[in-house]
Amino acid sequence: QAQLVESGGGLVQAGDSLRISCAASGMSASRYAMGWFRQAPGKERERVGTINESGSIIAVVDSVKGRFTISRDNFKNMVYLQMNSLKPEDTAVYYCAARVSSRSTYHVWGQGTQVIVSS
Repeated sequence: QAQLVESGGGLVQAGDSLRISCAASGMSASRYAMGWFRQAPGKERERVGTINESGSIIAVVDSVKGRFTISRDNFKNMVYLQMNSLKPEDTAVYYCAARVSSRSTYHVWGQGTQVIVSS
């Protein structure tokens, strides 16, 4: 069964950096575009960014451009979100998800990891 598990979240201070990870199992992540999403309390989920199968970043939301970057290690079946210069407004539960590149719907989702940025 395909599964994604995020890890690495936690409590950090504004200006800090944090890398969160997404481990894929029961599936070959290299076959899928991978997305990072986040949902802050009381807000709708938003897509942070997407990386394609070969490691090219397809899109990153404007609010994190220049601060966040997505990478992947297909040999390890891992996807990463490096977050720098964190702000309190980055506080959210972060999710990774997988989709077939030719489709717009993400069909596998992780359970999320909480990131809290204190001011």
